[in-house]
Amino acid sequence: MKNFKPYNPDQLFLLPPSLREWLPDGHLALFISDVVDALDLRAFVSTYQEGDGRGQPAYHPAMMVKLLLYAYCTGNPSSRKIERRTYEDVAYRVLTANQHPDHDSIADFRRRHLQALAELFGQVLQLCQKAGLVKLGHVALDGTKVKANASKHKAMSYERMGEAEKRLQQEVERLLQQAEQTDAAEDEHYGKGRRGDELPEELARRESRLKKIQEAKRALEEEAKARAAEQAEVAKAKIEQRHRQEQETGKKAKGPWPQVPDPEQAVPEPKAQRNFTDPDSRIMKDGATKSFEQAYNAQAAVDSTAQIIVAAAVTQEANDKQQLVPMLEQVAENFGQMPSQVSADAGYFSAANVTDQRLDAVDLYVAPDRQKHGPAGDPVSEAGGTAESVQEQMREKIKAPQGRAIYSRRKAIVEPVFGQIKEVRGFRRFSFRGKVQVNAEWQLICLTHNLLKLFGAKVCLRGA
Repeated sequence: MKNFKPYNPDQLFLLPPSLREWLPDGHLALFISDVVDALDLRAFVSTYQEGDGRGQPAYHPAMMVKLLLYAYCTGNPSSRKIERRTYEDVAYRVLTANQHPDHDSIADFRRRHLQALAELFGQVLQLCQKAGLVKLGHVALDGTKVKANASKHKAMSYERMGEAEKRLQQEVERLLQQAEQTDAAEDEHYGKGRRGDELPEELARRESRLKKIQEAKRALEEEAKARAAEQAEVAKAKIEQRHRQEQETGKKAKGPWPQVPDPEQAVPEPKAQRNFTDPDSRIMKDGATKSFEQAYNAQAAVDSTAQIIVAAAVTQEANDKQQLVPMLEQVAENFGQMPSQVSADAGYFSAANVTDQRLDAVDLYVAPDRQKHGPAGDPVSEAGGTAESVQEQMREKIKAPQGRAIYSRRKAIVEPVFGQIKEVRGFRRFSFRGKVQVNAEWQLICLTHNLLKLFGAKVCLRGA
């Protein structure tokens, strides 16, 4: 009979006295612990200095930060799953020093300190730069659609809002009349001060729905006016430019003059939608599935050296055209300088973007046309016709051998980052609602991506 190694599930053991010895050297949890010990956590600690000191002591902010960062790094952001792992997973027990915060405490800490967690993005970037993982030689930009914490079926178009508003107003009026008749009948039968509860509850439900629809309708109308005001400013600037051009050249400018919209007369498009669960989210087409989702457009600027995310933001715009300059300004804010080269796909192109004076120091490679998938080749125009001079200059720049070689690197730099976040770590839906909160959560996702890259580079932070 074959001999086996001794196996006794009831055998008693004494774990090593040092928590670090519970895990092998080089474990991600130990790395996260060392990183957090090297960060400035005063933004977390300072919030506990208020109050009278009564009640149970709070869990240490350093422990909670380590716990959350490790959970996000390993694709387990659920507060209930985190609580369970503090009992079942040795790595979580090491990070918590064998404490077991309940899921409410974890969720409350994350909600209370979400902005402070997001601001750690900058500190982690500094660590990446010190480790030589950021060179700003070539930065690639892209966006990905991430589902909002809201169902697209909870959205309604401006056109339907008007119809629903009229219908609900009629129902409310009808129910009010019924309520008056019922009250009168009950007063006559039971005496004053007595009434049934069923009808008021039905009325309250309709009034509540009507109020939500009216609020959403007003919000869409305000957005339409604000958009028209911006368009009016742009049109006025173009008109002034044409006047100057005519004065300088002595010739009448060709083409129709820009129309200046009146913001007060602006109304939303009939198909303009607003979601009742997360009003800041928008219906967007997912590039991968081609389906329409209630989502946000998550932006990332990625450095080519080690795929470190050097700027991150969330926008409500389905396209990327307005994001080129703000994203690169964020890179400059984070590092004190612009990247040398930047590549981005056709979604970011506009003549105004690539000629913006703020980007004069950047060697831009922004395709003016959609690119064919597969091996790198010449840009392919979506439509024929003569291109504008700026478009043609960029087209020729990317078609040149050097430009083609630089632009062809874009996909390999930025697109794998979204794959690692969505496929490997399973992050496909935001937990929070509202643009401010969602933006902070995206910063948290991106900083944990950078932590994993820092860990993969075997950077030693012990004793830092």
